[in-house]
This record gives sequence, C-alpha cells and structure tokens, in this order.
Amino acid sequence: MDYAQVMQELEALGKERTKKIYLSNGAREPLFGVATGAMKPIAKKIKTDQDLAEELYATGNYDAMYFAGVIAEPKTMKEADFDRWMDGAYFYMLSDYVVAVTLSESDIAQEVSDKWIASGRELEMSAGWSCYCWLLGNRKDHEFSETKISGMLDLVKDSVHESPQRTKSAMNNFLYTVGVSYLPLYKKALETAKEVGIIEVERDNKQRSLLNPFEKIQKEADKGRLGFKRKYVRC
Repeated sequence: MDYAQVMQELEALGKERTKKIYLSNGAREPLFGVATGAMKPIAKKIKTDQDLAEELYATGNYDAMYFAGVIAEPKTMKEADFDRWMDGAYFYMLSDYVVAVTLSESDIAQEVSDKWIASGRELEMSAGWSCYCWLLGNRKDHEFSETKISGMLDLVKDSVHESPQRTKSAMNNFLYTVGVSYLPLYKKALETAKEVGIIEVERDNKQRSLLNPFEKIQKEADKGRLGFKRKYVRC
C-alpha cells in the first residue's frame, strides 16, 4: 500500500465520536478519528515500512502519525530521526504513546530517553519517562542498571511535585512501573511512592487528577502481579 491508499483507508475508518474524544485530549486538526484497533487490518497488510511511516508522520494528521508508529522500523531510526518525531509531537498522546513507544523498540532507547528527561521541556521529559515505562514493562530486569534506575527514583522523589503537568503524570507512571515490573527495586519504589504521596496533575479543561502511586503499587502486589512484563509494546 502507498501513502495515498493508507490515507484514504484511514479517512474511511474515521468516526466523529472518536474524533471528539481525541480533540478533547489535545489533538488538533487535521485528524479523522480512527480507533487504534481499527488500524490493525491495514497494519497487517503493510507490516513495517519506514519510508511510508516517515511520509505519514510528516502529515501532521494525528491518525496518520499514530499509524506511522505502528508500521515504523525503530531499529533503523537514528537519534536525529527520533528527535524529529519528537519535534512533531505536539501533545502527550503523540509524545508518550507514539514516539516513546517507537523509541522503546530501538537499541538507543535509554540514551535518547536520558537526553529528553534532562531537557527541561515538558513533552520531551514526559516522553523520556514514558519510554522507560515501556522498556521496564517489557524487557528483562538484567537489561537495566539497578544503580541508574535507583537514581531515577531519587529524581522523581526530589522533583515530581515541581515538574510540568504532563511530566508529573509520566513520572508517576515510572514510579508505578518500577514498583510492579522491576523486581530489584520493588521495595525502594514502594518507599519512594509513600514519601512522594499524592501527585496532583492539572489537565486542560478537565478536573485535576490526584494520583496515588503507593496505593496503586500496593494493589498490584496484593494481586500477586509483581514482575509483570508485557509480551509486546506496540499494538
């Protein structure tokens, strides 16, 4: 399938109700409003195609950008490619669920994420923390430096309450993910979550969220779900 065919199929799958949901979460025109599950038949036909992914991502159309992440070939992408995608990610559903997910399947995921976390820019920081969530929830524990992840927990403890809103949310998810999916630091993650307490996140045109990572980790522990790993990151 070529670019024109994909765009035509995505447009045909668009639903006004889904479009309104995406718009309420920060998406902007152009977009069709395609449910992610509805993209799977097209993805099966294409499998992966980096050139097509680049064409689609460059459109600025949210649905096309999301689908670009589905068919991308992350291991062929360089740091500059991920930076370019990050530049185009204008809200969290792109930064955290397209760019961060695609990055997590590359060999330079931690290196790029570290740079973004240190950037001081809200969505880059959010994408960096989110990428670690996808990594920790999928890859084996021995692939990470315990010292490094421990230091990141300390950074969350020291800075989460003063961080930008979307970054706060991603840091909360990181804290939870370490507690549930990275067994070497389960206890430290739980202690850190207890010290951090409630994380307040303000959302545009919506009621603020009160996040409780300690309670969330404890619930998963009570259910016997510690050590949970996803088989796949991308849909």
